[in-house]
Amino acid sequence: MTTNKRIVIIEPYAMVAQGLRLMIDEIKGYEVSAIIADGHYIERIIPLRPDIVIVNPAMIDTKKRGELDDLAQRLPNVAFAALVYQYIEPDVLRYFKTTIDISDSRERVAVKLRQMLETAEPATESTELSDREKEILVAVAKGMTNKSIAEQYHLSVHTVITHRKNLTRKTGIKSVSGLTVYAILNNLIDIKEVE
Repeated sequence: MTTNKRIVIIEPYAMVAQGLRLMIDEIKGYEVSAIIADGHYIERIIPLRPDIVIVNPAMIDTKKRGELDDLAQRLPNVAFAALVYQYIEPDVLRYFKTTIDISDSRERVAVKLRQMLETAEPATESTELSDREKEILVAVAKGMTNKSIAEQYHLSVHTVITHRKNLTRKTGIKSVSGLTVYAILNNLIDIKEVE
């Protein structure tokens, strides 16, 4: 008999938490052992001995990021996933092995859960943008198409699309308008340059 992997969800909104629980209940090999809806999760989570913790990173304000480090140190074999449905600073996402997006299908969530447990080491992939990704971001913010970006930087359209996927993965932002705001806020482009 195989035992299910225990998952704890830390999410303040009952509808979101229960929806995720129902989705996970349909995935073989996993069970949600608890849902914690408030900020007092440290003392409650350790006795649960979860294999995976899914956290809404919006619950972790800048003053509490040390608590997440503490929790990760006290539970070294636990995989942490961020439950994302709004913009989250890349600096916060570095604490997590993966992100589960609110729009992910059950099949996609199952793949992410399995991948989290298959990799022994926490994800160390940088969320910092490369110089080329910054160039592509600026071009996107200026309203350029993939084809025109490819022509300007002497790249294939496929390479531009790959860079755009990396931008979305690293920033957590899917829309052009969101990427534009990100570029402006990070001083990559002046607001006057945006169409």
